[in-house]
This record gives sequence, C-alpha cells and structure tokens, in this order.
Amino acid sequence: MPAFKAIVWAAVAVAAVVAPFYLESFWLTAGVFAMAAAIGAIGINLLTGATGQLSMGHAFFLAVGAYGYVYLAAEPEGGLGGLGLPTPLAAVLAVALAGAAGGLFSPIAGRLKGAYLGIATLALIFLGQHVLFNAGPVTGGYNGRPVPPLEIFGFVFADDPQVVLLGVPFGAAEKLWLLAAALLALAAWFARGVLADRPGRAMNTIRDHETAAGVMGVPVARYRAGVFVLSSMYGGLAGVLLALTFQQTVPSYFDMLRSLDYLAMIVIGGLGSVGGAVIGAAFVSLLPEVLGRYSEALPLVAAPGSGGFSPAEASRVLYGIAVVAVVLFLPGGLLGLAARARRALSGRLPHPSKSRSAR
Repeated sequence: MPAFKAIVWAAVAVAAVVAPFYLESFWLTAGVFAMAAAIGAIGINLLTGATGQLSMGHAFFLAVGAYGYVYLAAEPEGGLGGLGLPTPLAAVLAVALAGAAGGLFSPIAGRLKGAYLGIATLALIFLGQHVLFNAGPVTGGYNGRPVPPLEIFGFVFADDPQVVLLGVPFGAAEKLWLLAAALLALAAWFARGVLADRPGRAMNTIRDHETAAGVMGVPVARYRAGVFVLSSMYGGLAGVLLALTFQQTVPSYFDMLRSLDYLAMIVIGGLGSVGGAVIGAAFVSLLPEVLGRYSEALPLVAAPGSGGFSPAEASRVLYGIAVVAVVLFLPGGLLGLAARARRALSGRLPHPSKSRSAR
C-alpha cells in the first residue's frame, strides 16, 4: 500500500508539472483559484474540523493577506500608499500580518467555542468590509488596487512574451500554476505533519471532549489560540495567492459569502482532514467555472441576465444540496465516500492466497 501511495503521489506531481504545457489559460487560472482556496480551506479545517472551533470570519484573513501584500509591495502613487518592499518579502510579511491579526483575536478564540466563536468572528467580516471600503489610501476603496506581480530573482510572475518553454509561451497563468502547486504541497505537508503528531492528537481531543483534554494536561485555551493564529496564516497565504491571480484586489470578494464558501468546502470535502479540504475546495471553486464554461449545453443554466440560473447561482444551489447530502448521508464528506469506494473495491478483489490455491 505505501508503494501504491508513492506511485499515486508521483503521478500527481508529474501531472501538476506538465499541466501548464497542455491546459489552456482558462483552466490554469481556475486551477490556481482552486489551489489558493485549498490552502485557505486547509487552514480553516485545522481550526474547525480538527479542533472544533467554528469560524465565520475566514474571509477577513484572506483580505489581510491580499491587501497586506499589495500595500507592502506597491510603490506609493496617485494618492495610494505603499512601502515598495521586494515582493517575496512583502508576501512573507503579508502572511505574518494575517497571523498577527489572528493573534490579536486569539484571546477571544481561546475563551470561546462553537457557535459563540462563530458569532464573534462575524465581527471580523463587518470590520474588514468597513475598512476595505473606507480606508482609501491603503485599500483603494470600492475599486480596490492593482496588484504588483511577484518577482523572485528576476523571474516575474506576469505575462512575458519572451518566456517560452518547450515551445509553450509561459505567461502569468502558467507561472502561477506552478507556484500555487508548490505552495499547496508545502501547506498540505505541514498540516498533515501537525495532524499526525502530538498537536493533532491534542486538537482532536479538544474537539471531542474538552474536559478530558484539560484533565489530560492539554492547555486548551493555548491550543485554541495557537490554532486560530495558524489558520489565519493559511488564510493570509491564500489571500496573497488570490491577489496575484486576480491582479486587482476588490473588497466585495472578501465578504460573508466567501467565508461561507470556505465552510462549505470543508464540510463537503470532509472535516478534519487535509485531503478533504483539498477535495472540497476543488469542488466549490471549480463548479462555477465548469457551469459557466458549458452553460449553453446545460439545462436551466444561462448567462447572467438572460433568464434561468446564472452559473454562480446554479453552483451555489448545487453545493448547497451537496452540503445537505453530506450532512445527512456522508459524515466523512467526499473523502469518506472515496474511502468507502476503495474499501468496497478491495473487498471484491480475490485474496492472493485464494487465487494461488485455485491454481
């Protein structure tokens, strides 16, 4: 089985590397969105799925990451402020800024749990939206701000007609795809390490039985606060990646619906697991793109303003149905369904010893 897993992961890695050479720009951009969402979903799954802490303000930390990167990397001009830092440093500081924002909220996160914490995090969304729309010199107000492209050792993650690899023009979508794949792999690897080790066991104990965790010596409030900060940093990293992909930050993207999207991702994919967060993020992020791409061939789905469901409306209806179906029939989410299918498939295969005796 370990050899099989190694083969699967090797195939996934090869597919991620060769995809920019075969996929068109539309699917590459959609894939980058999905991978950025997966990073954010892993973060909120650590908080909600593994520790049992409900957060409805995850979009706030995405906004801190996105706008933090823009402000730190941009040069001041036209009434808009900026520090003009090197873009890699700005990206790292933006993630740290999101973690610091989570740290400021962590005393509350350490004391509250469940629905009470969820309601408290709603304040972050209201506060964030107010700041994004009104702090014009920093955020650009209603119209947002253009995003400086990332530049690492002279390699710019933007469209450049001079960059051609194996006959394929390597524009912003191709470069960001590879960057997002690398960041997602690192984020998933780190989260799996956390969940598989002592912190993960402590988080699960807090989720399943808080009193027992305290009796066993687990510092419950400290763990809750620490996971909240870690989850915020994941959100900040996702925000930076989204800003680089959008190339323009807009306040309306970081609203309440975005936070609900992230909760839907981890419920649909499977609570408490890295794989579930990735699967749920892919489902929720790619569904509107697929419906929009093939709306002419799908019943009841039409372009916005032309009657019927718009792709965005149809996708929300579909993953709303998916959330209800998962809660009622699939407690483990789509990842649990895949595990069931794998066990059922392996159960049908003849045991090797039986095969040999039959010969």
